Amino acid sequence: MNNKQGDEMYDVAIIGGGPAGLNAALVLGRSRRRVVVIDEELPRNAVTRESHGFLTRDGITPTEFRRIAKEQILKYPSVTFQPDIVKSVTGKDGDFQLQLAGSEVAVQSRKLLFAMGLKDVLPDINGISEVYGTSAFVCPFCDGWELRDKQISVIGLNDLSLHLLKLLSGWTQKLTLLTDGSAVLSPDQRSEIHLHGIPIIEDKIEHIESSQGDVKRIIFHSAPPVECEGIFFSPTLIQSTDIPKKMGCVVSSNGHHVMKIDTDLMGRTNVSGVYAAGDASGVPFQLIAAASSGATTAAAIQLDLLDAEWNSVQER
Repeated sequence: MNNKQGDEMYDVAIIGGGPAGLNAALVLGRSRRRVVVIDEELPRNAVTRESHGFLTRDGITPTEFRRIAKEQILKYPSVTFQPDIVKSVTGKDGDFQLQLAGSEVAVQSRKLLFAMGLKDVLPDINGISEVYGTSAFVCPFCDGWELRDKQISVIGLNDLSLHLLKLLSGWTQKLTLLTDGSAVLSPDQRSEIHLHGIPIIEDKIEHIESSQGDVKRIIFHSAPPVECEGIFFSPTLIQSTDIPKKMGCVVSSNGHHVMKIDTDLMGRTNVSGVYAAGDASGVPFQLIAAASSGATTAAAIQLDLLDAEWNSVQER
C-alpha cells in the first residue's frame, strides 16, 4: 500500500486498525481528510472464529471484516494504511510527530486518534489459552447464542462473578460457578447464587482439558472434574500502549477491571488534539459499538479541524 510517511502533514493519524479506527478512517476519508492508519495488525479478536451482533455482517470472521473494510476505505485516495508500531509521540495539537518502530522518519499529523483497543490479561489457569476464543469467551452478547442451553462453567475471579451469571442466565440455565480458590463472594452473593440453584465449586483449578480448542472438562485440585461445553470469564483489560498516559491523557478504571482513556461523549480526551475511540475509551466491547464510536469521534475531529480552519481565515 502507498506509504507517504515523512513527506506531508496528515490531518489525522489513527493508531489502531480495528473497527473503531477503520470506521473513523472511512468517515474522515469521506470528509476529504488526509489520514494515515498505523496498525501492527495483531487485533484483540484474532482468536475469534466469528464476530456477531453487527447488522449485515453477523457471523463474519474478523479477518474478512478487516479485508472488506480496507477495500471500501481505499476507494478514498486520501487514506493511507501503514503497517507498523508507534513507539512514541511528541508535539502538540496541530503538529504531532509519531515515531514508528520500522522507520527513522516521523509521521506528522494535526490530530491524533487512539483506536488501538485493549489487551486481555487471561486468568492464570493452565489450558485457558488453548480454548480462548473458541470455547472460552468473555462476552455473552457476542457468543452466548452459540452456547445456548449448553453446560457452561463460569470462572469468577473478581467482583463481576454474579453479574456474569445473571447475564448468562438469558442463554442457559446450566451454569456452574468456579472461583479457582478465590474468596470473591460475599455471604449475600453466595446465598443469591444458591437460591437460583447454581452450583459453586471453590476448589483450585488444576487445568482445562480440551481438544482442538473445544473444552471437554475442568480438573480441580481436590474436587471431582466438571464436564462442560463452554467457559465464560471476566478478564482484566489493559491499554495496549502507555503512550496516551505519557502524553497526559487521563487513564482510569471503569470499576470493572478495565483501564480506559477518559473522553467526552465525542471522543475528545483532556489533551488538546488527542482523541480516543472504541475499546480504548471504554465503550461496550462489541464490534458494532466500537465502529460506532469511531464514526462519532471522526465527526468530532472533522468539526474541530473545520473550526480551526474557519477561524484561521478570520484571524488573518
